[in-house]
Amino acid sequence: METENSGAEFDARLLRPRDSGGDTEWAFVVLPKEASATLPRRGRITVSGTLNGHQFTVLLEPDGKKSHWLRINKSLLAASGASVGDTAHFEIVAGEEPEPDVPDDLVKALAAAPEARAMWNATTTIARVDWIHWIVSAKQAKTRVKRIHDACDMLASGKKRVCCFDTSGFYSKAFSAPQAEESENGM
Repeated sequence: METENSGAEFDARLLRPRDSGGDTEWAFVVLPKEASATLPRRGRITVSGTLNGHQFTVLLEPDGKKSHWLRINKSLLAASGASVGDTAHFEIVAGEEPEPDVPDDLVKALAAAPEARAMWNATTTIARVDWIHWIVSAKQAKTRVKRIHDACDMLASGKKRVCCFDTSGFYSKAFSAPQAEESENGM
């Protein structure tokens, strides 16, 4: 499927995350299922678009319900004139995937495993995004270490894609959108 034609237009309410990680200056939206369905994959995907006419490029995250959610940073909120609680207009188009940032611990492991590194270099950008997503989604440090080890073993044996990993979170519930903060009026 060509990503140039994968896009959608929709309106959605801007939500404040209940747990913002100490940074209260961001909002998010959960894409309507119809909008998400126009995209070529249910996992992480880069999109370009507009929020109330202001351009952005972001990495959408899977919401675990066969859709995606979009984080809106402080500068995009300000530029768009939108505030938490507002309904905003979005247009999105799937874009070309940029090369992902490889975590330092995976870089070191690949450097120590030349066969794994060679296969890593032979994979697609989307495959590398999925490998990294699988590794960083580990909830415990020991699981992350094991996944890095397993990734190097699988890559060295010729495997180009991580198996048994649901990038949408639908079956494993590994991924979800943030919980929205509840306001006094029930929003």
